[in-house]
Amino acid sequence: MQKTLLVGLAHPDDEVGAAGTILAQRARGDRVVVVWLTRGEMTEALGPIPTAEVAARREEQGRRAGEILGVETRFMDFADCSIDASPESAHRVARLVAEIRPDALLTWGDAWGRGMRHPDHQASGKIFRDAITLARIAKVVGPGQPHRAPVPVFTFRGAHSTLPAVAVDVEPFRDRIHELGRFYRENIGFGNAEWIDRRLRVTGEPYGLGYAEVFDAWETRGGIVPSLLPAEFDDGEVQHPDREAGA
Repeated sequence: MQKTLLVGLAHPDDEVGAAGTILAQRARGDRVVVVWLTRGEMTEALGPIPTAEVAARREEQGRRAGEILGVETRFMDFADCSIDASPESAHRVARLVAEIRPDALLTWGDAWGRGMRHPDHQASGKIFRDAITLARIAKVVGPGQPHRAPVPVFTFRGAHSTLPAVAVDVEPFRDRIHELGRFYRENIGFGNAEWIDRRLRVTGEPYGLGYAEVFDAWETRGGIVPSLLPAEFDDGEVQHPDREAGA
């Protein structure tokens, strides 16, 4: 049965850090939906042009990135560098979650390394994680139907994380990872090929993999996997039974 992976991010180009994992999921024949909360309109990489024009160009870049990865893409209209992880924000995203009906979520976590600690990354991760729960509640997502199936969460892994680690073998997708990096490098100067290659190699070494992307597994087993889905819940994680009334 086809699965759906929701990748919830803050800005176009955030997906570079999960490109191999996205491609691995697509290689299974699964659906992947990448959602960016902003258009990344605060970047200065495009020069001194109006913010609205930056937003339009960045939105087009996101669409092109989606074509490279073979995924569906969506943009929301949160303001770049001003994402607020408020209940209202989570309610908005919950309605989208209920529409997409994912089998798993990949998003930002609570890591505090440089880049990872961008306020938009922190806020967007919380919004998406909260939205997974709120999407179960009919009064939040109505008139749409609530999405009450289990949605395990995976987040970008920080250096000091104590959560179980799940390592995705992305070596088969190295060329397309670099294609995405090259696209962004040519358009906004981000995606240095040496940096991408070194990051994938260093990440894979502890797992005996040539190239890997590693994430925190919030509810599922750690280990080496070919893709995030299908996922097995950790034996120690006792799931709350579904209730018709919501969460």
